[in-house]
Amino acid sequence: MRVVIAEDNALLREGLVLLLTSSGHEVVATARAEPEILPALLAHRPDVAVLDVRMPPKFRDEGLRAALAARRQIPDLPVLVLSQYVEQSYAAELLGGGATGVGYLLKDRIGRVDEFLDALERVAAGGTALDPEVVTELMSRRRGTPLDTLTAREREVLQLMAEGRDNTTIAETLVITERSVSKHIGNVFLKLSLPPTDSGHRRVLAVLAYLNNS
Repeated sequence: MRVVIAEDNALLREGLVLLLTSSGHEVVATARAEPEILPALLAHRPDVAVLDVRMPPKFRDEGLRAALAARRQIPDLPVLVLSQYVEQSYAAELLGGGATGVGYLLKDRIGRVDEFLDALERVAAGGTALDPEVVTELMSRRRGTPLDTLTAREREVLQLMAEGRDNTTIAETLVITERSVSKHIGNVFLKLSLPPTDSGHRRVLAVLAYLNNS
């Protein structure tokens, strides 16, 4: 894959370059500050962009703003956003409008190389990759909603769906059959009034849209 990286921390930036190139990917450009991000994305039109949320000059949400601006000019540009902390508003904005090919990971996740690379590939393929801590935070803040009607197992399935896991992976993680997974997913959609016919990343985004806007 061709990747653009936007990260102001030199050590982390170079670490990402080394990790990705050693894994067979091509880093076509790097950006150290917000003004460099959009031009790099427009010039190279990568298969996926890896962006820090907070970038110079103000260290607020420059990376996210650049990602959203780029997606307006390059529809469906896959974007994996990195953040030091769980920031619900950033996750909600990134996932808003039925977006596809998006991810939101905490920086600590990069140290888990296999998980990070798997998330990057899912995003590049048009799927989603939400950090488990981000999903837990989103779900825990939604009280007094139909989420409260879910059983413990259905909540586990919903969380894994939101992380971008497919039915096979969910079944393996929870040590249940894929048939059981399908049944739990059907119950989740029914209780959340979501179309049971949604599949793949669309079903995940439908659930996340519900969580972010309920």
